[in-house]
Amino acid sequence: MTQVSRYGHMLKVRIDALRMKVTARYRVEGSVLQDTIEGRMLGAETVLEVESAADPAMIARVIRNAERGCFVRQALTKPVPVVARTLLNGAELKT
Repeated sequence: MTQVSRYGHMLKVRIDALRMKVTARYRVEGSVLQDTIEGRMLGAETVLEVESAADPAMIARVIRNAERGCFVRQALTKPVPVVARTLLNGAELKT
């Protein structure tokens, strides 16, 4: 929603109100005790409600830009490598 406000401002499109509902579907399988736990996302759904007197074509333009400019959405739709390190008391911990 931050991106909608940001790009709305940049495009000079007044947005009066925003509400978003996000539904995430996920599954966790395996066992923590057996060190086999694995979680995964099955999908996500969003519903964005916009209140504005602006031209619907301009609102659509704002939303397209916001979706393309959202780092989280882009990481989910176009997966990227993730590099993770864990430090224990300042020293690298092999996981």
